[in-house]
Amino acid sequence: MQSITSRPFICFSQRIFFIYAILLSGTLYAQREVNINNLRFIGLYQIPYALQFKSTTVGGLSGIDYDAANKHYYFISDDRSAINPARYYTATITLSKKGIDGIRFTGVYHLLQPNGKAYPGSKQDPSNTPDPEAIRYNPMNEQLVWSSEGERIVQPGDTILGDPSITGIGLQGKYLHSYMLPPNLQMQSIEKGPRQNGVLEGMTFANQYKTLFINVEEPLYEDGPRADTVDKNAFIRILKYDVATRKNTQQFAYKLDPVAYAPFPLNAFKLNGVPDILSIGNNKLLVVERSYSTGHLHCTIKLYIAQLNGATDIKNISSLKTDGSFVPATKKLLLNMDDLGIYIDNVEGVTFGPTLPNGHQTLVFVADNNFNPLAQSQLLLFEVIN
Repeated sequence: MQSITSRPFICFSQRIFFIYAILLSGTLYAQREVNINNLRFIGLYQIPYALQFKSTTVGGLSGIDYDAANKHYYFISDDRSAINPARYYTATITLSKKGIDGIRFTGVYHLLQPNGKAYPGSKQDPSNTPDPEAIRYNPMNEQLVWSSEGERIVQPGDTILGDPSITGIGLQGKYLHSYMLPPNLQMQSIEKGPRQNGVLEGMTFANQYKTLFINVEEPLYEDGPRADTVDKNAFIRILKYDVATRKNTQQFAYKLDPVAYAPFPLNAFKLNGVPDILSIGNNKLLVVERSYSTGHLHCTIKLYIAQLNGATDIKNISSLKTDGSFVPATKKLLLNMDDLGIYIDNVEGVTFGPTLPNGHQTLVFVADNNFNPLAQSQLLLFEVIN
């Protein structure tokens, strides 16, 4: 039996331990400003094609985030419930001086609808079929947020409109809530709003997890043309959300580079857009620009540091094409992966990884193979040089 005189000491000790745990947690999860002057490429690892894990096909990995406390990664697959139900994976990655030694997938979880069921495929319910692209972990509440690009198919006798979405889920994939979509991100049958497959691609927490930034991959119809091989003033929007209210509070313009290479033939498919963003503090974002042109096997991946301070809040500007009074985010080139001299595939996600023994941060990128045997699902590891 516990003595009465010992109770105050135990309560005091528990209180001290509780306060210490809070302080330790705050230190562990604090988002600090990261000064990046350069990146040193450490190594590349290729995930085997059509790798099987718990009766699912691993592929289409288009988003990545790192849980520093538990030392594992979250990957979202852009499988639109076609091969297996829409899902995300957990995994551990083994590092060495040579780079990435290997990856071990540890869990797979279905992304669940509000009714608790997995999402349907396009053959069952095309307007409610998701197109998962980004995933981020919030250690403050131990929850995840993921984005979907929705769908926009406008053809004679065949119009399918599914709004993009930002969804909060538990660690088992259970639906918790949705972020409010501003009117200019709602799909429309006329050429207004988002383009098909060019909507909510990149996402990052900021400001001690009180803010969520998310970007459209390509310009909205009313904001002007898509990127081309010549400069056509292609602007995308970066949206700022208040995490507590889940409301969009501001929007900023970011100018895309032209497409890196002319396609072959010249009228074939080409693209430059932003597949992911990552907060580095003080309203600065690491921005990934991905360019692809038919006739070129590789993608051109450029990394920019964008500064939102000083940029115009364009939330109430309905068209960047007709209203030129805004100031876009400034951007500074950090790295063009073409300069690495290696084959780089369809990079779609980036996260800060573990700290190296020298105290430097790492960046881990993931490339989406689109479930294509001719493409590569890659992990790229870089050291952050301050």
